[in-house]
Amino acid sequence: MKIAILSPLAWRTPPEKYGPWEQIASSVAEGMVRAGQDVTLFASGNSITSGKLASVIPKPYGDDPAADVKVNESLHISNLMERASEFDIIHNHYDFLPLTYSKLINTPVVTTIHGFSSPLIIPVYKKYNGNSHYVSISNADRNETLRYIATVYNGIDTTKFDLNEHPEDYLLFFGRIHPHKGTSESIEIARRAGLRLVIAGLIQDENYWKEKVEPFVDNEQVLYIGNCGPEKRNEVLGKAMALLHPISFDEPFGLSVAEAMCCGTPVIAFNRGAMPELIIDGQTGFLVSNIDEAVDAAKRLGELNRLDCRTHVARYFSREKMTKDYLQVYQQILSI
Repeated sequence: MKIAILSPLAWRTPPEKYGPWEQIASSVAEGMVRAGQDVTLFASGNSITSGKLASVIPKPYGDDPAADVKVNESLHISNLMERASEFDIIHNHYDFLPLTYSKLINTPVVTTIHGFSSPLIIPVYKKYNGNSHYVSISNADRNETLRYIATVYNGIDTTKFDLNEHPEDYLLFFGRIHPHKGTSESIEIARRAGLRLVIAGLIQDENYWKEKVEPFVDNEQVLYIGNCGPEKRNEVLGKAMALLHPISFDEPFGLSVAEAMCCGTPVIAFNRGAMPELIIDGQTGFLVSNIDEAVDAAKRLGELNRLDCRTHVARYFSREKMTKDYLQVYQQILSI
């Protein structure tokens, strides 16, 4: 099967640090190559793949302040669509924009919807309901007006994460530093639980950082270690007693949740969005409703078996499982 995978241009594929959509596009590409498929990855020119790399944009706009994002997007997407006849299927990880080409080509397009940035983008998805194929990354992140062919959970390369059954005495916040992700709430949970907090992630909201986070960073009880790459991620996730994930939005998936559990690290998360689909309450972490419950959960971490966390991820959220599920989607589409 000849597969074209369209990755975003915000970051390198796979990302050097932050970049969840690019990470999944890479994981799908690598999984398909390992499964014996003929894969072409359309991504920035500095991207890395064991398949074929197709690029007209040398570096991602996240690393190029002078870039015109719309110009880059237009060149990038059109490069694939003008070559559409070379492929049996196109797997789109670039949100709604590529859908506007889908009626102009004969190659079927499957789009993984990584989330809805705004209700304003829904009309584009609705317009192409009849001729495109949508995959949700969790059952929680489905829009009732859209037709889905499947839910395929994001999968990670479990070999990149080591099981650590002897954690250190800190809690971890790992993710975008933004009000939606609950950095400030994590500080409060750790303080009330009497534990240190390590913060790792991209500062996405500067005002929030300066007002709600930075004043509490004393490098003793609260440490900020920056935006971590893969090697540091494995270490900091594995050594944590638990990952804190007190989100204030209905998160469509949560890669850091799966990555933490793959290291054996349980997750204390607010019970929203896809969290009940990722976490087995009382076994791989705790689903809580507020800060009080999160503090209580932090005191119960000794009840959990860290091996259970890794086993859960290997079964449901591995790259191999995701690859198998997407191959079934491709074959279903091609048989229509």
